Amino acid sequence: MIVLGSGVIGLTAAIRLQEAGFAPRLLTRDRPEATTSAVAAAVWYPYRAYPAHRVLPWSRRTLEVCYDLAADPTSGVSLIPFVDLFDRPTPPPAWRTAVRAFRRARPDERPAGYVDGFVAEVPLIETPVHLPYLVARFEAGGGTIEVVPGGVTDLAALAASAGLVVNCTGLGARRLVPDPSLYPIRGQVVRVTNPGLTHALADDTGPLAISYVIPRRGDVILGGTAQDGVWDRTPDPETTREILRKARLLEPRLADAAVLEARVGLRPGRPTVRLEAERLPGGGTVIHNYGHGGAGFTLAWGCADEVVALVRAHHARPA
Repeated sequence: MIVLGSGVIGLTAAIRLQEAGFAPRLLTRDRPEATTSAVAAAVWYPYRAYPAHRVLPWSRRTLEVCYDLAADPTSGVSLIPFVDLFDRPTPPPAWRTAVRAFRRARPDERPAGYVDGFVAEVPLIETPVHLPYLVARFEAGGGTIEVVPGGVTDLAALAASAGLVVNCTGLGARRLVPDPSLYPIRGQVVRVTNPGLTHALADDTGPLAISYVIPRRGDVILGGTAQDGVWDRTPDPETTREILRKARLLEPRLADAAVLEARVGLRPGRPTVRLEAERLPGGGTVIHNYGHGGAGFTLAWGCADEVVALVRAHHARPA
């Protein structure tokens, strides 16, 4: 059995398969630190992923796992107050019953221009710590990460030889499958020094949209953009200036924060997440697990559990 991809989706799937008694090989074009996952802020937040009736259960399951991981200081997961801001009265989100300490934001918690908002305690996943943690966990289970320069190019041949492939290649599935419904959602972020912030802020629909402030232990991630169909991975200086301008309006204490770097990641957009098994004409089976939009860290463990269920169903099927 082979897992393709070493972002958070591939790593969590590989770990869950190990825990279920399987021995997956993990092949990847890029090391985890070079994937889109490494650019993420990241907080638990169901963003740009569909359909809702599947995304919500995956999100809930991932939330449960992350709450447990937050008790382990080596995991890079902690809990943070997250303030979601709106410039008009807004009904509570569907995920409100899943998170801890959900409530409406007080007036003193809302910057000028915002009339509504919600506060919840959500997992903060610090990717420079969490991705190596996942790698170490996979390797401790006997797994190895094998880098394939240029990536796998023939999915059918690989599935025919391996018997079963779990495809967690994100945007790479556009060419590999091929799946033309996949498209990049370009996200640019700016990393700055942390002046002592402890709350995350986000405006996804209001006057400063898209803007978010995600404080981590040693820095703050500021965003962002969500540019559909844009493939350019080079940070744009004007976009950096605009991200800083909006973030400083959201949180004035960022005025003197030093800029450390700007980065770009291409989220794997798709009308719906693809998580299903496919029998290929050559005899192999592929379990697709891609198209998670901007919610990879929010959906990863829930999707990984479903991957295990699909693998078990595959092995239980009569030959």
